[in-house]
Amino acid sequence: MTPRDIVVATLSYDRPERVARSFGDADMVFAGPSIKTAATDWHPVGGARWERTDEWGNLWARVDASSKGEVIHGVLDRLDALDDYELPRLDDPAGYEPVRRVRLDHPDRYVVGGLPGFAFNIARKLRRLDVYLTDLLADRPAVAALHDRIDDLLAGMIRRYAECGCDAVMITEDWGTQQHLLIDPALWRDEFAPRFDRLCGLARSLGLSVWMHSCGQIEAIVPDLMTAGVDCLQFDQPELHGLETLAAHQDRGRITFWCPVDIQKTLQSRDEAVIRAAARRMLDTLWRGRGGFIAGFYGDNASIGLDPVWQDHACDEFLRAGIADNYPE
Repeated sequence: MTPRDIVVATLSYDRPERVARSFGDADMVFAGPSIKTAATDWHPVGGARWERTDEWGNLWARVDASSKGEVIHGVLDRLDALDDYELPRLDDPAGYEPVRRVRLDHPDRYVVGGLPGFAFNIARKLRRLDVYLTDLLADRPAVAALHDRIDDLLAGMIRRYAECGCDAVMITEDWGTQQHLLIDPALWRDEFAPRFDRLCGLARSLGLSVWMHSCGQIEAIVPDLMTAGVDCLQFDQPELHGLETLAAHQDRGRITFWCPVDIQKTLQSRDEAVIRAAARRMLDTLWRGRGGFIAGFYGDNASIGLDPVWQDHACDEFLRAGIADNYPE
C-alpha cells in the first residue's frame, strides 16, 4: 500500500497494513496557497515585546522571541464597519500554484489543504476573543453577517483545493477550554452547526475529506461535528476526552482520531515505560488494526517543555506495534 492508500484505508476502516502516521516518513503532506496579504513577520518593538500583523490585518503581540502570541487589536473595531472591510482574497486561483506543485511532487501521499479555521476561528481574531464572545450574545445579526462573508471565502478556498487535486481540507479551530466548550452548546448548534454542514457538505461533494484540529474539551459537539461531515479530528490531548469515549464515537460513526500520546498528561511523565504503554493503549483502543486512528507527533516540543526523546519513544512504539498482523480479525 502507498502512504495515500494507508490514509484512505484508515478513514474507511478498511484494515490498512499499518497505522497511518504524521511523523518521520509521514503518509500525508500539507499544502497552502501563496497569496499576498497584510501579513508581516514578527519584529521587536522594544524591551522583550514583539509584534506582527496577520493576513486579516489583526495586530498580534508576544513577550518573547518564540511564543505564538495573541491578538491585541482586531481589525474590526466595530461590527458596523464590516461593509468597509475587505477580506483577503485567499481564494484567488492564481495563488494555488504551490498547492498544485505539492500534488504533483507527492503523487503517493495524501495531500491536505489548510484552511484558516471556520467562521469562529477567524471572527474571534477580527474582533478579539473577549469582545467577540459578547458580540455573539448582544448582536447576533451583525455577527451572522460577518460569518456569512467568511463562509463564502472558505467555500472558494475549498473549491480551489479540489481543483488542485487535494485529498482533504483541514480546519484549525480551538473550541474548548480544559473543562468545557467556549460557548453554550445550544448556541453552537444554532449559529455554527449549519455553517459546518454547508462547508463540510461542499468539501465532500467535491471529493474531499474534512479534517479538524481543536484544542480543549469539546466532547459536547463531537457528535455534531461527525454529523456535519468531519472525517478526522486531531486532538493533542486525547486523555482529556478519554480513549474509551473516543472509541465509542468511532463505533457510532467511524470517525478517525489523529493524536500524539497526550502532550499535557502522559508525555509530561518523562517515563519511557509509561509513554510506550500509552502508545500501545491508543493502538489497542482506537486503531485495533481496522483503521480510525492516525499516530501523531506534536511539532513544538519546546512549547511543552520536553526533550524530543520522549516523543521519540512514543513514535517508536507506534511503529513497532502498529502493524495489522498484530491485530488479527
